[in-house]
Amino acid sequence: MSFDPIDHDFERGLQNRRSVLGDEWVDRSLNKATSFNADFQNLITRFAWNEIWGRPGLDHKTRRAIVLSITIALGRWEEFELHVRAALLGEEGSRLSPDEIKEILMQSAIYAGVPAANTAFTHTLAILREVGEQIGYVLEPAAPAAVAHSGVGREGRTHSSPALHYSVREPGNGKAPRHTVVLSHALGCDLTMWDSLANGLAADCRVIAYDHRGHGSSDAPDAAYTMADLADDAARLLRELDTGPVVWVGLSMGGMVGQELALRHPSLVRALVLANTTSGYPEGARVVWEQRITTVQSQGIEAIADAVMGRYFHDAFRAAKAATVARFRRRLVSTDAVGYVGCCNAVGKVDTTARLGQIGVPTLVIAGELDQGTPVAMAQALAEAIPGATLEVLGGASHLSAAEQPAAFAQLVVGFVAGL
Repeated sequence: MSFDPIDHDFERGLQNRRSVLGDEWVDRSLNKATSFNADFQNLITRFAWNEIWGRPGLDHKTRRAIVLSITIALGRWEEFELHVRAALLGEEGSRLSPDEIKEILMQSAIYAGVPAANTAFTHTLAILREVGEQIGYVLEPAAPAAVAHSGVGREGRTHSSPALHYSVREPGNGKAPRHTVVLSHALGCDLTMWDSLANGLAADCRVIAYDHRGHGSSDAPDAAYTMADLADDAARLLRELDTGPVVWVGLSMGGMVGQELALRHPSLVRALVLANTTSGYPEGARVVWEQRITTVQSQGIEAIADAVMGRYFHDAFRAAKAATVARFRRRLVSTDAVGYVGCCNAVGKVDTTARLGQIGVPTLVIAGELDQGTPVAMAQALAEAIPGATLEVLGGASHLSAAEQPAAFAQLVVGFVAGL
């Protein structure tokens, strides 16, 4: 009978321990072991570092976050400091960035208490001052009152009239923006329809979302708007924010505004994503838009809300995601009726078809396979008329394809932006 002198549980645990905490710290800990605590060192190496850290169910980066959260909650500050330092200096792929650690501490403020998070920030700041230069991180003065929620962005309103409400998300990587991307919403929606996509694009881009006139927190002048009005609104916003040429991502009405913006203000547009939109409606559809205007003026938006949801979302989505549909419905019926009617006039009379050949920027056209409001044929017409445009059709998507198929929609947009 043979006997293997290697304790594989210990060796596996030691390998994980070195991977997470670094050779220098582990060697120092092992070299300080005595007859009194060697058993304990053996115990934690076999059980903490092999039995737990050796399990493949979670990667080491995730386990680092869990350990930081638990040590904050329990006030185990020596252990917390050990793991913060190791997380900042760890191996590529398992280390945590200062911003990721900050998010762990922010979340701990809610679930473990503000005093614990306050102490955690103090300990972490001391470590960042020690290792910041080594990891390329510079602590800079910042005014708390000027900080914006990273998932919402800095909000504001244009100085020019009608005032437009907007949000700006700066690149999360702290570097100069790769592009400035503008997200333009559909009729009866607002800038929040883009939250998920905006946060994804903001990894390395400056992302601007805004409420069209007559929507959300923007002004709603009493008038029959034109698509030129909406495009000029967008141009005012971009010039106030000094954006330079932008990548315009517009869905439905937002895509119509993007076409007109590229034609009226070509110096402001770097590229276009035109989703679930059209360059013009046939006469029969224009009559339907007039009927919608009359209904809203006489009975209010509530009278058309269910029909709009039926066009925005296909039957299966409405059945499976009733809460999402209800959220969009609440936004629709709370939209200013005057502003809604004004935008209906602009949408119903959109007419860029004869001018599409003048658009000279890279263009991605996205259609929803099930879209009845702006069917695939309308998207094909756009793609064929705009020089060099490409068309992508999203399966299982109706009119609000970005809401029905968010992952697929984001993949198309992110890929397009990355290729510019």
